[in-house]
Amino acid sequence: MDSTEARNLATIERLSAGFARHDVDVILDCFAEEGIFDITEGPDPWGERFQGKAAIRTALESLFKALPDVQFTGPVHWVSGDRGVSEWTCVATTPRGRQLRVSGCDLFEFRDGLITRKDSYFKKILRRDAP
Repeated sequence: MDSTEARNLATIERLSAGFARHDVDVILDCFAEEGIFDITEGPDPWGERFQGKAAIRTALESLFKALPDVQFTGPVHWVSGDRGVSEWTCVATTPRGRQLRVSGCDLFEFRDGLITRKDSYFKKILRRDAP
């Protein structure tokens, strides 16, 4: 692993620790000033886009308010140059009290050790009626 990859991996690890503590300031420190956070759902093919630290702060605060017990467990991270991936399992309780457990990943782009884009994906769980 070269020094660029080591720096980018350290950024993902700091970001992951920030998510574990719901520490918005730590998470934002991992992003470039005009960084992009594309969430899984939204009106466009990329979901909903939050660009810039102020917009990302709003998205994160909304997430942690809506899912106050949300955790991203068992993360596995890897990087190659200025790109990276984090695999995780999202565990939370929805506002209606349903337990959520879903696998997902983030795709990252970096510049100078900061995240310029975080693109999130997760599996969609289809509920089927019991026989």
